[in-house]
Amino acid sequence: MIYGKRPITGPIAPQTPAKVHKRQDLHKADGFAEILKDKLNEGRDITISKHARLRMEMRNVNLTEAQRKKLANAVDKADAKGVRDTLVVMDKMAFVVNVRNRTLITAVNSGELKENVFTNIDGAVFAD
Repeated sequence: MIYGKRPITGPIAPQTPAKVHKRQDLHKADGFAEILKDKLNEGRDITISKHARLRMEMRNVNLTEAQRKKLANAVDKADAKGVRDTLVVMDKMAFVVNVRNRTLITAVNSGELKENVFTNIDGAVFAD
């Protein structure tokens, strides 16, 4: 008898093997690499708040796909430094972004950058 351990009183059930997944064709050119890329980029998109969308329409600010990626990379940099709300300046435009929620708060075009004061930010990123 071993002290401190309870004796086995019932039948011992065999362990079931781990789930076996069917192998997908990982050799396709777009297959695995594309899925991995999508998973890595998942959650990196910037959400545009209603207020920011209105400001962008008023100020005729339109973001291309390349600019969206540049903005997302700038937010990643701010996040790495522990910034909560950042000012991102790029392509003669400025954006205030909540880093934790990855949400664009407001946008300013080049004509309104002069003499403008940005409040409620704790960091800035100048993206090229």
